[in-house]
Amino acid sequence: MDLFSQFDDVPKNLLPKDGTVNYYGIVLPKVEADHYYEALLNSIEWRNDEAIIFGKRMVTKRKVAWYAEQPFEYSYSNITKTALPFTKELLALKELVEKKTKETYNSCLLNLYHDGSEGMAWHSDGEKDLKKNGAIASLSFGAERRFGFKHKQTKETVYKVLEHGSLLVMKDETQTHWLHRLPPTKKVHRPRVNLTFRTIVR
Repeated sequence: MDLFSQFDDVPKNLLPKDGTVNYYGIVLPKVEADHYYEALLNSIEWRNDEAIIFGKRMVTKRKVAWYAEQPFEYSYSNITKTALPFTKELLALKELVEKKTKETYNSCLLNLYHDGSEGMAWHSDGEKDLKKNGAIASLSFGAERRFGFKHKQTKETVYKVLEHGSLLVMKDETQTHWLHRLPPTKKVHRPRVNLTFRTIVR
């Protein structure tokens, strides 16, 4: 093992082809990660997520929030959300993520999974408002969860356990060729907070 590999600026790509997913591992000391976990749980304006599927409004147990530099509107699953202004915690985390990834972001979609029974089905982030092939930086706090990728043509899968205080970045053609999901599990009994920093283009 290369003694200096842990200090590489950019970790290796988790995907075998057709996209780039870099897992930076834990980027915050546990004390800081614990602090942000509690702050995000208590200060974010969480709301149950909604979707309109076949004309029927569905409400999830999972909760979401949408924050940005401007009151951007963001639409997915036939629902439109208007961004709230960044909190001081989100601004600090955005600065950290931008420094690590050498990318810039102007918005953040947050998800709160109360336990392992809540997850996310296979999907790709292809909303028209997102920067084409832009970076999406995913910060995880709380419960460790498996995160999966599936190639749209070959059905090849890749899984990674996302740790408390860790950073994963999807970019390039990942959304075009790969789906991703957070599978439910009966082994997890505590919450997970996930932040996905994105770039909205107008």
